[in-house]
This record gives sequence, C-alpha cells and structure tokens, in this order.
Amino acid sequence: MKKNLLLAAVSLVALSAAAPALAADLAARPYTKAPPAAIAAVYDWSGFYIGINGGGGSSHATWDFVGVGREGSHDATGGTVGGQIGYRWQSGQFVFGVEGQGNWADFTGDNLSALFATRNRTKIDSFGLITGQVGYAWNNVLLYVKGGAAVVGNKYEIYDVAGPLLASTSETRWGGTVGAGLEFGFAPNWSVGVEYNHIFLSDKDVTFAGFAGTERIRQDVDMGLVRLNYKFGGPMVARY
Repeated sequence: MKKNLLLAAVSLVALSAAAPALAADLAARPYTKAPPAAIAAVYDWSGFYIGINGGGGSSHATWDFVGVGREGSHDATGGTVGGQIGYRWQSGQFVFGVEGQGNWADFTGDNLSALFATRNRTKIDSFGLITGQVGYAWNNVLLYVKGGAAVVGNKYEIYDVAGPLLASTSETRWGGTVGAGLEFGFAPNWSVGVEYNHIFLSDKDVTFAGFAGTERIRQDVDMGLVRLNYKFGGPMVARY
C-alpha cells in the first residue's frame, strides 16, 4: 500500500515538472489584424465647369396692331447650340451655383395677319441666360432648379402676302427665365444632363421704319437642351 502511494506521488511530481515544457511546445495562437475601415467614394459637385449644349425650342409670338386690334399668333420653332460656364459649391447633399449661358438659335415662324394683307414673321437668332441654381445631389446624380435673367436677339419682318418684304427691324429684349435640370456624373470630371428652360419676354411695342403704326409683340420661349460639362478639380472625396 505504501509502495503504491509512493509511486503515485512520484508520477504527480513528474507531470507537474513536464507541464511547462508541454505548454511551450503548443503553437501560439495566430494574431489576426482587423480589416481596414471601408472608404466610400462620394461625388463632389463643387468647382468651376464649362460645357456645351444643344437642343430645340419654340417661341410663341402674338402680334397686335396698336390702336386697331389683334393680327394673330404663331410659334417660331427651330434648333439651338451654345455653351455655358459656371461655378457650384456643395454643402452636404445641397448644391448651389451660378451660371452664364450663350446660344445661337434659329427659332422661326410666321402667320397671316387677320387685319391686313400681310404676313408677320418672327425669328430668334440668339439668347443668353444668367442664372442661379439650387440642387440636391444623390452622389453623382444632381437634380436642380434655376432662375434669373434672360436676353434674346429678335428679328421681326412684315411681308406682303404676294411675297415682297415690306418692313423689318431687329432688337434685343430682356426678360426672366426659370428652368430645371437633371445631371449625371458619368466619368471623372465629366457630366451629362438634360434641362428645360422657359423665358418670359412679356409685351414690347415695336416700331418699323417706313411702316405707319406700331406692333405690340408678346413672346414666351420654351426649350429643351442636352448638356455636356467638364468640371475642373477632383470629382470625388473619400468618406469613411
């Protein structure tokens, strides 16, 4: 009995001595580095930009012979091409901007006079817009509204119904404009968009040299444009 107890005690001491060595032989638990935080690329609409545009428009013109009555109305339609330059700054998802735009145009139309044996013709050959913008951005998609001043280059002509030109005059008219657009950033620094604009020109008394009387002409312009812009500066910022 004593012999068995002695043997058990010796075995326990041996195991205790061997335990540190066995622990040292066990492989250390590997260290795993935490993955880096994800970085989301966010489109930044801030900065100067320059671009081109093109599309079509229609000017509704109404002619009244002052003191007599209404001669009639017509739509002067056609195409336009031009350019724009501006600056935007972004605060959160809101985007603010200012822009200047200049276009050549060929909006032309006419109608027979209800009062005389004549044909009245209207042509817009140019226009410019000076506007402010307020928009809301979903990353690289921007929806905005705009408004400001407009200037239009007009030409008015009166023809005999048989064909000959009787009188003509040209003038520059100022008015107001409102519009809205949707723009998409499709590549670094590049964006493409569509835009609608309405120009208010109200009434204007127009006198033709060599023609007895004055025409009161009212105009409003509607147009749709496709725009391509290049923005200076980096288009993306990192957000963790």
